[in-house]
Amino acid sequence: MAISLSVVLLLGVILVVMIRGKSIKVGPAIVAALFGFFIASTSMAPSVNRFLTSLADTINQIKL
Repeated sequence: MAISLSVVLLLGVILVVMIRGKSIKVGPAIVAALFGFFIASTSMAPSVNRFLTSLADTINQIKL
């Protein structure tokens, strides 16, 4: 839960920065957000969640 909340917050901040910096317009941003919302209700959601969790674990294991 903590990882998914952090990812949602991070992606939300990135989206706001991109909209304010005019890198992306509001229309495509809404479409991307809706795509994410609808893909979460498909059978593909657990696979995406597992991939992102393993990616976060891999990044967490990197020692600088």
